Amino acid sequence: MCPACIPCIAILSDEFMEEVKGMKQKNLAVELLSRLLKGNIKAFSRRNLVQFRKFSEMLESSIRKYQNRAIETTQIIMELIELAKEINAAEKRGEKTGLTQDELAFYDALAENESAREVMGDEILMQIAKDLTVSIKKNLSVDWAIRDNVQAKMRMIVKRLLKKYGYPPDKTERALDVVMEQTKKMCENDSG
Repeated sequence: MCPACIPCIAILSDEFMEEVKGMKQKNLAVELLSRLLKGNIKAFSRRNLVQFRKFSEMLESSIRKYQNRAIETTQIIMELIELAKEINAAEKRGEKTGLTQDELAFYDALAENESAREVMGDEILMQIAKDLTVSIKKNLSVDWAIRDNVQAKMRMIVKRLLKKYGYPPDKTERALDVVMEQTKKMCENDSG
């Protein structure tokens, strides 16, 4: 993975968070945390759409509450620090699960559906994610993103794989859409 794709999570270390929490200019602390988090979250957009969307929504929700004066400055700082900790944990998830970044992105796309996670379990979803990564990389062509017939073939490969493992049929179409979006990101990253 290119260094530009890896967010600088070191800046969001526990020590740094404590310094920010202790800043006298609380509004400045909020702005600083917000900008740093946006940068870290943006890095997810290049490699894991599900995580990107989740963290973006969390940040927007916190900022919106703060701007609407629903929460105080100290509360927003605490929320942003918690979000930073979640981002740091998400960065380290691959190490714990043994999945590569691509596999983790596909796992998240499949596990986004809670009922699929409950019915199938993490182990099966991880195996599907590994198989998806292999199949997609094997069938990825340079122009796949602009050629409809190649995309249709890719959709069929993904659909067959989901069916092979018994992915819930009522959730297959949504998972398929997210996997295809993630595949486009994977292609952009590999060619970029």
